[in-house]
Amino acid sequence: MGEAVVDQGEEVIAYHGGDARAAVGTLLEDIRHLRRQLALAEGAMSRGITRGWRPSYDRD
Repeated sequence: MGEAVVDQGEEVIAYHGGDARAAVGTLLEDIRHLRRQLALAEGAMSRGITRGWRPSYDRD
């Protein structure tokens, strides 16, 4: 599994022409977008569907 993560990281950097800062910026924007989408989904779901589950926004 570790190799797959490295390969994906290399692919992201290659996509950005070797610019690691641009790659990190894109990934951070993706995270922000997904968190917004998760917040919208959370608002649209009823408590009965999720049985009280709420997403965790804590960083590891």
